[in-house]
Amino acid sequence: MKTYLRPMALLHGPDALAQISAGTAASLAGRRDLAFTQAEWIEREGKTITRRILTLDEARSHPTFSAITQPRANFGPLALGHVHVMGVVNVTPDSFSDGGVNSQSGVAIVAAQQMIEDGASLLDIGGESTRPGAVDVSITEEQGRIMPVIKALAQNHLVSVDTRKSGLMREALGAGAAFINDVSALQYDPASAALVAKAKAPVILMHAQGDPRTMQLMPKYDDVALDVYDQLEAFIAKAEAAGILRANIMIDPGIGFGKTYAQNLELLQQLSLFHGLGVGLLVGLSRKGFIGAITGEKVAGKRLGGSIGGAMAAALQGAQILRVHDVKETVTALQVLTSALNPVSATI
Repeated sequence: MKTYLRPMALLHGPDALAQISAGTAASLAGRRDLAFTQAEWIEREGKTITRRILTLDEARSHPTFSAITQPRANFGPLALGHVHVMGVVNVTPDSFSDGGVNSQSGVAIVAAQQMIEDGASLLDIGGESTRPGAVDVSITEEQGRIMPVIKALAQNHLVSVDTRKSGLMREALGAGAAFINDVSALQYDPASAALVAKAKAPVILMHAQGDPRTMQLMPKYDDVALDVYDQLEAFIAKAEAAGILRANIMIDPGIGFGKTYAQNLELLQQLSLFHGLGVGLLVGLSRKGFIGAITGEKVAGKRLGGSIGGAMAAALQGAQILRVHDVKETVTALQVLTSALNPVSATI
């Protein structure tokens, strides 16, 4: 039998700080402005799953309680005591979100610089579409797409390279990229884990069921949140076994990657569960299909409102990085959310 603990009854801002100080709430991921007062204790044995709600004192006995509450180490140069916005720069002709508007390196560089001006903490540069049904891109083609952009941006900005290929990881790190973002969680290329370990590079491990070409055909889970949790836990263990420091690992539950509409919503609703893994949490749901299923908007680039709604839901559950296409709008939404939760510290 395996057990899990999901923080519940979340508190934000001064209420969180007051109750943490009083001992009636526990910090979520070491935050002083985010806490919980109850938790769901989940037990799974085979296909049988039972759930019960615990008081905070009862929850303290769970093995993952300390992992949930401990402060997160810096992820590279990023302190994880607040939310960061990652700007998505797809240097691809077939991006699901924008139809290839940034497929030319010069255009992509200008767009990325605007994202920094709009408040992005880091930029995620990718040259291989991972939309549902996408086919693999050769390393030569991917290299030609992303390396001019990375070389132009990485000297002055924090850059993440979005790739599954160890050769491109090596070249991007050599050009100044600060992070690796691998949608295969270092499983696609057998050489990736050792390379990341040797470079001591911070890495984002994402969950996906299947590869981009097939992942949306028939995604199946016994329980999507628990299954994704278990798989990410296994990926973390493999990364550590390869020599990657736990402080250099962040996880992404992979909303939209091998999940149905209902499964994506379930993951979003249960995001706080993933703090039990004891590492930073990135959430990327910007413009994805399940948002269109909710709102009826068929054009990905017009899903701004739904994307912001999802991003705020993730932020309220303690996600430390939000991966988004619309940086300015997300940053301003976070500013309003933060000010509403912390009215004493808000300034005009």
